[in-house]
Amino acid sequence: MSNASKRDEGAASELGGKIQEGVGKLIGNERIEAEGKARKLKGQAQKETAKAAERSKGKVEEIAGAVKNRVGAFVGDEELEAEGRVKELKGELRQQSNR
Repeated sequence: MSNASKRDEGAASELGGKIQEGVGKLIGNERIEAEGKARKLKGQAQKETAKAAERSKGKVEEIAGAVKNRVGAFVGDEELEAEGRVKELKGELRQQSNR
């Protein structure tokens, strides 16, 4: 399962937990409310774990791109330099989109 899928699954679990918690509170059932809160927290944790994994991937991608960019610049290979810059920017974007 991809990190995006895990993030979406966590968000769905978090939402379901919020609803369950609210229903429990509304009907005065502490057990349902507590189960909902636990489900919500589990979903939040799953979502944050997936986002952290994506940020890590983004950092690795950014560093690899920066190296490729610098090597391209050093050897005078504009195509290699451009490919590196694209990879570097892609890594930065992955990190920013998973904050």
